[in-house]
Amino acid sequence: MEKVAIPVKTEKYPERPITVIVPYSPGGGLDLTIRSLEKFAIQHLGQPLVIINKPGSAGAIGWNETVAAPTDGYTMGATAIDMLLLSLYDTGKYNYVTALSPIAQVTALPMLLAVQSGQPYQTLNELVEYEKKHPGKIKFGNVGTGSFGHVLCEMLNREAGINIEQVPFSGGGETIPALLGGHVQLIFINPVSIKEHVKNGTVRILAVTGERRMADPVFAHVPTLKEQGLNITIDNWQGIAVPKETPVAIKNKLAEGFKAIINDPEFKENMERVGNQVEYLGPQESVAKWLADSQKLQKTLQESGILEQIKTQKK
Repeated sequence: MEKVAIPVKTEKYPERPITVIVPYSPGGGLDLTIRSLEKFAIQHLGQPLVIINKPGSAGAIGWNETVAAPTDGYTMGATAIDMLLLSLYDTGKYNYVTALSPIAQVTALPMLLAVQSGQPYQTLNELVEYEKKHPGKIKFGNVGTGSFGHVLCEMLNREAGINIEQVPFSGGGETIPALLGGHVQLIFINPVSIKEHVKNGTVRILAVTGERRMADPVFAHVPTLKEQGLNITIDNWQGIAVPKETPVAIKNKLAEGFKAIINDPEFKENMERVGNQVEYLGPQESVAKWLADSQKLQKTLQESGILEQIKTQKK
């Protein structure tokens, strides 16, 4: 059933609070980023943000609700790279890449390739050589089949010519204890979650997935995967979007307001204090990034067999 556009007077928009749907539980990384935006909304948008958490189905419940929301500019959705994966799996109601319009990218953090400090491999090259000499000895922990971490490890397998075995867990909170306990030897993890373990010396980081090294002094010495000869450059970004049919005038007002929030020095300082990395992109730049990242992910999904695994799970 086609959504009916609602006539909206844009000249006075916004005239009431704007709802933002977060597709995950309170307290997670995406939720905290959106709540940080909330503190600056009155100043730069003229209205407050009302955060509503709609977790479930790996984010699909919240993103489906965002797509189906009225196009009057009073309902937005938080976005993340996992949204692209759901679209590529073709298991949901919508293709979010075409059903949503990005307003802004807020943050972009690389994922970190983490191992226990006591392991015999000190560098990525040593890890690859060790796996080739001891096939099956290294296991990789992820938060479920088809998760971003799972896809990253398959990218690593393909680029390095190795075959590290995957061990899926039911949530991100389980992978770090599994690494520390020696149940798995390798995980891809966000910097915020692993920072204290790196500082106290229990975890070593072998690579970052971004285009460049991190500015954070704790991770600044860690080379990128690309520096180490592997053609993997992708980060875990967070942003905000509206239903595709939202009027252009409203999209422009939102884009202008969120650009001001994200570039506010105090907002940037707040983000950096918790280890997040602000990287603003406007609507058109965000569209280009969505498409480029989708191509990278789709290539790995097809080559690794993950798409077939997802289809089998859904039967």
